[in-house]
Amino acid sequence: MSDVARLAGVSIKTVSRVVNDEPGVHADTAERVLAAIERLGFRRNVGALNLRRGSSTGTIGLVLEDVANPFYSGLTRATEEVARRFGRQVLTGSSDEDPGRERELSLEFCARRVDGLIVVPAGARHGYLLPEIASGTPVVFVDRPPGDVLVDTVLVANVEGAATAVAHLARHGHRRIGFLGDAPAIYTAAERLRGFREGCTAAGVRYDERLVAMAPPSPAGVAEALARILGGPGPATALITGNNRITVLALRALAGVSTRPALVGFDDFELADLLDPPVSVVALDPAVLGKAAAELLFARLDGDDSPPRRIVLPVRLVPRGSGEVGP
Repeated sequence: MSDVARLAGVSIKTVSRVVNDEPGVHADTAERVLAAIERLGFRRNVGALNLRRGSSTGTIGLVLEDVANPFYSGLTRATEEVARRFGRQVLTGSSDEDPGRERELSLEFCARRVDGLIVVPAGARHGYLLPEIASGTPVVFVDRPPGDVLVDTVLVANVEGAATAVAHLARHGHRRIGFLGDAPAIYTAAERLRGFREGCTAAGVRYDERLVAMAPPSPAGVAEALARILGGPGPATALITGNNRITVLALRALAGVSTRPALVGFDDFELADLLDPPVSVVALDPAVLGKAAAELLFARLDGDDSPPRRIVLPVRLVPRGSGEVGP
């Protein structure tokens, strides 16, 4: 700052006033200071400024399962848009479904004094956040609930969505419906499997364990599960896939297969409407999820001290062709 003051021919206090948009500086003087700042490439230390003022650091933390997943990319973008409205930036990290990594990222963000934290949990134990919550850092869980803390949570209607998919396929005559889900320890995977079972009961469709596969998605694993579910005696004539990654892997495994099952995927994905046939899905715009979580967080930062909220966002069936064929 002293270099800027020397080049502009003013005092350090004048430079400080210009940098912090304080009144009392003549327009010509301010222009000279700004020109010196531009020439020297000066950047103020926001962290030091906030530390001195004892105010916001201007950041929030966002812990995701995988930032490369298009679903979470949409959630991240929506969070950033809300944060921008409140003059904040978003720090993001991927837990890779590792509870230890989730804890590490969350505490690292808190150590950097983020103003608040949004977490897609990988584990079920979140007591490590209690000291941060007690010290005034608001925390919102999104997509999955926390295991052992009571904080704001935004979820998706997973059970209802899977049951809707079963009812849709049953209306088109299917009585042998398979389900490909993620690892059963994951909250969303378990809830969607529960919705599948409840949907089978409601639609009068027999639930058959042999037509269900629950595992972390991989090309080989999905291909093997499909071979089992679609082959042998009493094969499935329709399939529900538990998330966008599984849907894409299933479509790759089915490429070139002459007789395909009817298909409804959970989560929409890019180009789903351009495939042949277009893929029917149970969808929720991830931007809605991110926006709801971020707005809850900023309400807390704005002083909302009401009891923790649990918001469950509805999903909708998008029929495009793959799920509208008979057995």
